[in-house]
Amino acid sequence: MSISQDADNPSPRRAGRSGGRQARRDLRAAPLTEDIKPVRAGLSGNTYKPLSETDVEQVHAAVLDVLENIGLSQATPTCVEACERVGAIFGDDQRLRFPRTLVLDTIKNANRNLTIHGRDAKYDLHPQSDKVHFGTAGAAVHVVDVENNEYRESYLQDLYDAARIVEGLDNIHFFQRPMVARDIVDPRELDLNTLYACLTGTTKHIGTSFTLADFVPDALKMLYKVAGGEEKFRERPFVSNSNCFVVPPLRFAADATDVLEACVYGGMPVLLLSAGQAGATAPAAIAGAVVQATAEVLAGLVFVNALVPGHPAIFGTWPFVSDLRTGAMSGGSGEQALLSAACGQMANYYNLPGGSAAGMCDAKMPDIQAGWEKGIAYVLAGMAGTNLVYEAAGMHGSLMGFCLESLFLDNDALGQALRCVRGIEVNEKTLSLDAMRDVCVDGPGHYLGHEQTLELMQREYLYPDLANRFSPKEWAELGKPDIVQLAIERKRKVLAENFPDHVDAETDAWIRNNFTIHLPREQMRPK
Repeated sequence: MSISQDADNPSPRRAGRSGGRQARRDLRAAPLTEDIKPVRAGLSGNTYKPLSETDVEQVHAAVLDVLENIGLSQATPTCVEACERVGAIFGDDQRLRFPRTLVLDTIKNANRNLTIHGRDAKYDLHPQSDKVHFGTAGAAVHVVDVENNEYRESYLQDLYDAARIVEGLDNIHFFQRPMVARDIVDPRELDLNTLYACLTGTTKHIGTSFTLADFVPDALKMLYKVAGGEEKFRERPFVSNSNCFVVPPLRFAADATDVLEACVYGGMPVLLLSAGQAGATAPAAIAGAVVQATAEVLAGLVFVNALVPGHPAIFGTWPFVSDLRTGAMSGGSGEQALLSAACGQMANYYNLPGGSAAGMCDAKMPDIQAGWEKGIAYVLAGMAGTNLVYEAAGMHGSLMGFCLESLFLDNDALGQALRCVRGIEVNEKTLSLDAMRDVCVDGPGHYLGHEQTLELMQREYLYPDLANRFSPKEWAELGKPDIVQLAIERKRKVLAENFPDHVDAETDAWIRNNFTIHLPREQMRPK
């Protein structure tokens, strides 16, 4: 039998030999148990280092210099009081400075063993060391309408739809609010409805923001009710606060700082976000942008630990890149990919749970430009060992547009990136000397039916969900399927069939009786 003939037949491990290629595809499409999956949440990266050891030490020294000698301005009275209590210095120039001993002690004593809880424990994430996870995030004000090749305003229904799509995608590990519900005008109602839409759409970990500290108590009431009580939420906080507590360069943001304080006291984990833009609100030099972002986040870490020592906080260095010809953000650039990877490397250096943004492409639609921009960013951030990679799925137009179809496409791409993160396992078995002997000396001269091949075909190799690997002939015979059209069809199917029941009827009624909820109940049930 020739190699090509053997390749057309399923292996002995498959259920029968009459199905040919389709039988193999069906087998590969079947769900895998966790012990077999070639990729999963929490694979270890840290094999790519954009900064050398000397570079990292230089960045660290510069960070300590910035915090001790330049400091941050516009700190709120509460922030000043809390930070002075632990050793910060508020100067006559109204800048809050952080002595290096205070910063180093904060890093040493910070919570580095936190769990990012899901409502369902199977979605718990452990962002320690160099373990890698990908998720959504952002504040897009448009939905990318692929079917009509245009952008439209994003609505609350879109947010709920995105959450229930993400629920079923293995390579998107958490759901941080990715867009703004533009159909809700009142800021309090916007914040509460955003939280509600996320809670009802997914049991993966949720990240969200609050406009003012006054809105946090109502959000906590909702969360405590859904959790079954305040104590239960504090034991397993399944929602975190994404908080831009600084307005780069090196200034505190008063409203966000007040929100941060309210969330910390309420038992909610916090994502400490610094989102300067290189060349505009951060230095144009990539190394300088890393220094500023790291310094700003460490200042926030001092504040959080001054409020509640050991409170769960994520080291969220999110500096972005400008196209210096125009000043516009360039989320899909190679410089952005490098910057995000370097920030992930700094979090690893401090051994703190870190998060950076990668995958928010400049491409306006899911096209070849989106593919290369996202793919490069995914791999660099993941292989650098970034614990939590935000804005990795669905985002287009440099954070202006969110695409539901791209969630499916990006899930495929993230799987391939995770396979790169997993790397190559080298041991006596994988070096394959026995297999070579079997095949080359005693066997048929190929490995297609070998025991090792059959054993590793699912454990070692990842097969895409939507992307096709057909020959041109097969592709033509199947009607020349287009991957974007397949994503559209998958979106329609999920939204027509998947109506999760993550908030029971009694709790939902309580929420609706206590807050103004704009998502009609009838739109959350099968028609």
